Amino acid sequence: MSSFAPETRNAEWFAAWIREHGRAVRGYLLGMVRRADLADDLTQEVFTRAWAARGRYREEGHGRAYLLKIADRLLCDERRQRAGDLTLEDADWRRCEPVSADGEPGSGISARETAAELTQALKQLPPAQRRVLLLRYYGQMTFAEIAKMTESPLGTVLSHCRRGLEALRRLLVDHLP
Repeated sequence: MSSFAPETRNAEWFAAWIREHGRAVRGYLLGMVRRADLADDLTQEVFTRAWAARGRYREEGHGRAYLLKIADRLLCDERRQRAGDLTLEDADWRRCEPVSADGEPGSGISARETAAELTQALKQLPPAQRRVLLLRYYGQMTFAEIAKMTESPLGTVLSHCRRGLEALRRLLVDHLP
């Protein structure tokens, strides 16, 4: 998306921002809280806060990273309020994923099965590993952006990612026929 000066950030600019980043923000939140209703509420709050701060926002990096940082802070607030890990039995966050471009009739079923397996595997990861993996692969953030956002050393972020990917690999390979 092209840069806009603060004085030209209007409803049209913001609607384009929502179209560009909304699915990633909701997908990240849904992957973390695993409750569609709560993810929807938090997504709305992310964009409400971003709209309120639009005049202060500076194009210093990727807009998605800015929105995911707001989302991450909201998650921390939500967890403190609920004093525990948020969970849900289903995995509605898969619905937010970009649609496959191949258009093959059987690919949708296969993709849903794969997504269900991945969802189950992600549920088994420690929250720190799940958080880094979702930010990296769903939010498309760099490791440096994740480290800055989470206020963690880069080595810790890389370690969480590596250990999370190794755990996912083990969990998913165990389910192969």
